[in-house]
Amino acid sequence: MGLAAMIIGIVAVILGIIPGCGLVFGLPPAIVGLILGIVDVKKKSKAQQPKGKGMAGIVLNAVAIIFILLWTLVIAAGAPAAIEEAIEDVNVTTERPVE
Repeated sequence: MGLAAMIIGIVAVILGIIPGCGLVFGLPPAIVGLILGIVDVKKKSKAQQPKGKGMAGIVLNAVAIIFILLWTLVIAAGAPAAIEEAIEDVNVTTERPVE
């Protein structure tokens, strides 16, 4: 489970860095990977085994979730201004003087 969490974390970080792609394609795997990493660390702690891969999975998936949330906030903050600018551009181009 630790290796799976780590691999899912790597993929989720890559998807989380891409703006607009992370929320749909990156967030669900990141949540699954985070859960897998936590379960792996708990199981390995009880069995006194090394838990490095599980910890790496937890960290990578947490970083992916943070990237995804930050990109979502940035896009959501900039969307109203972009929409307003687009509407102004449409209004300017449609209001041509009659010759």
